[in-house]
Amino acid sequence: MLASALGFTVMTTLIKFLGDDYPAALQTFYRQAAGFAVLLPLILRQRRAAYATTRPGILFFRSAAGTLAMILSFYAFQKMPLADANALSFTRTLWLVPLAAFVVREKIGPLRIGAAVVGFLGVLLMIRPGAGGEFAVGGPALAMLAASFLFALTITGMKVMTRDHSPSVLLVWAMTLGLIFSIPGAVLTWRWPEPVDLALLCAMGVIGTITQACYIKGMQIGDAAAMAPIDYVRLVFTAAAGFLLFHEIPTAWTVAGAGIVVASTLFITWREHQLARAARSAARRAG
Repeated sequence: MLASALGFTVMTTLIKFLGDDYPAALQTFYRQAAGFAVLLPLILRQRRAAYATTRPGILFFRSAAGTLAMILSFYAFQKMPLADANALSFTRTLWLVPLAAFVVREKIGPLRIGAAVVGFLGVLLMIRPGAGGEFAVGGPALAMLAASFLFALTITGMKVMTRDHSPSVLLVWAMTLGLIFSIPGAVLTWRWPEPVDLALLCAMGVIGTITQACYIKGMQIGDAAAMAPIDYVRLVFTAAAGFLLFHEIPTAWTVAGAGIVVASTLFITWREHQLARAARSAARRAG
């Protein structure tokens, strides 16, 4: 999980560093191309089994939403201070609460609803201050919030698909369709990269894939409720990178709002873990 947090910081730093010359849509293409290249040996080895599915419609929707979310989040990381954008990215956990109720039909108790509401109040605290103290929500902040919602949609879809699909099949479909869906945006914003820039773009894509793999592995071998807090080290890493490399200083509003969002999402994660453990215990007693 620490390696994932560090890799995420390096990736977002490269996104911001290259943002002046390479738009978010083009960077997304390189990110997806690198991920597909990493999975290509697995695809060639398994062939048809790598794409075995009975519900391609959901996979297409997940990939389309994920690709659009990636473009929006890359845009936000390019235009916002790294700490601000990263703090807003954690709202994906808050979006999962209403999505679980309306899409997956889970029963959501008042504690999780209350935590989600408090978390969104933290978001308002982060994005409220504008010129002269007026309420102002910029395009990059809206882009990150929209990206978090779309990422939450993909996570919800993954919960549905994992009932009868292996993680490797879902990953192969996501990378393959993500690469295809990113091509139009890359064509519209295309420019031939300089050799050094090409190396950095490819590194960004590979690091992004490794980051995702480290996160999944951390969650797999560790207790989810214990691992989730470690992921918030990203806030410290990105704030440090923003300060050292881009001379960005988080405002008091960002620190306060991020603290509320982190507390809310940690509570939601802990609550879901408690409910899942109680359900497993009840199933064992019934068996």
